[in-house]
Amino acid sequence: MQSKKLNNLKQQKMKPRPIILLSFLAFSISFAQNKNTAKEVSIYTTAKNQKEKFVLSKGNFQNYPQPKETDVCVFVDPDFKYQKFLGIGGAITDASAETFYKLSKNKQEEFLQAYYGKDGLKYNIVRTNMNSCDFSSDSYTYVQDNDKTLKTFNIQHDEKYKIPLIKEAQKLIGKDFKFYFSPWTPPAWMKDNNSMLKGGKLKKEYYQTWANYYIKFIKEYEKRGMPVWGLTVQNEPMAVQTWESCIYTADEEADFLGNYLGPTLWKNGYKNKQVIIWDHNRDLLYQRATTTLSNTTANKYATGIGFHWYEFWTKSQPMFSNVEETHKAFPDKFLIFTEGCVEKFKFEEIYDWRLGEFYGKNMINDFNNGLSAWTDWNILVDETGGPNHAGNFCFAPIVADTRTGELHYTAEYYYIGHISKYVKLNARRIGSVTNRDYLLSTSFINPNGEMVVVVMNTSEKETQYNLWIEGKSVSIISPANSIQTIVI
Repeated sequence: MQSKKLNNLKQQKMKPRPIILLSFLAFSISFAQNKNTAKEVSIYTTAKNQKEKFVLSKGNFQNYPQPKETDVCVFVDPDFKYQKFLGIGGAITDASAETFYKLSKNKQEEFLQAYYGKDGLKYNIVRTNMNSCDFSSDSYTYVQDNDKTLKTFNIQHDEKYKIPLIKEAQKLIGKDFKFYFSPWTPPAWMKDNNSMLKGGKLKKEYYQTWANYYIKFIKEYEKRGMPVWGLTVQNEPMAVQTWESCIYTADEEADFLGNYLGPTLWKNGYKNKQVIIWDHNRDLLYQRATTTLSNTTANKYATGIGFHWYEFWTKSQPMFSNVEETHKAFPDKFLIFTEGCVEKFKFEEIYDWRLGEFYGKNMINDFNNGLSAWTDWNILVDETGGPNHAGNFCFAPIVADTRTGELHYTAEYYYIGHISKYVKLNARRIGSVTNRDYLLSTSFINPNGEMVVVVMNTSEKETQYNLWIEGKSVSIISPANSIQTIVI
């Protein structure tokens, strides 16, 4: 009976694409050729009480048909395949770019290699802001007041810092470069509160003008050699912030996208741009997706659904189940994490290990619930956690002390790297669970058939666990407060 159930389950699995199927078959044959032959794996470890990061060790698979309940295990089943992996990256904001150009040439090169180089985090996604955001030194737009025709549109502001840094990143990323942008607010004169700050709404009379604004932005950036992969309709459309912000209800977002922004993009030859709705927290993710996409016109133009992790401002725990439900409701739309950071920056806390553990917990759970792409917030901040004209200072994976010229790598950097360095573009997530609540795991199979298993130990004790795959197991020691990547 048990065998029959398993066969039925296997029949229900997603069919892999041909290239992945061939790669997986090659792996399966290699893995099972000789049941008495151990297969060597590479284990990369980063731990709180370990000075060196990504420490390499080796392990071997042995026959292990049935684990006991007393065994601590991570179970991986490569037969079960889920969403495609589209990449990992971070936002190049005004703050990041301004800070970067305060560094020496040697430190600039170190920084670029740390994120985009072959031995770095291998970021392939870049997000930036259209018009100013809180992580800008001041508020700005690209047009003069009341210019309804947008004749004065000019991105000269971005050419000083942001564009040069984006192009440096693009150069190192190469063909896998995915670049998208988000507006925090239209110009003040387009809004009902006559301010770029403190929320307010886009006046209906300017819906088309604002849609044309996106086109202008795309054209100017692409004219400078930076192809735009996608855009979000509005950053945090339910947040009345003291900094740049603008409010849309789900129905208003659907109206703007379906009747103005979407048609304008297609009319201008931009049908291939990825249009991402919501771009705010997990708490309202399901409601916003189901409401906005119930509008068939808006649904036609939307290709992705974006979200942040800041629901903790309501004292809530992370709402990972909302990601899962949204993914199940809209399997034809990719889910992208568009922004996240740890707020309330303190320079004396940049080496706090909890920063990395927060990232690891959120990334692993979001990928396990259907996430395809992940974007951090600022790739770089200075010793104040800025610059930021709103005083909303935050941590980042790399912090530059402009007083000394030094770069500081936080635990965030390493936890991100345990996924971004090893999971390749177009990988597929595969089945992966643990049998202990203090162990978190997510797993992928790369296009070449290579398996990548990420295991995070959230406890303060060293743990021995068995990585179990199809009747074979490798014994691994997980240090306290650590993250590991096992490459098979």
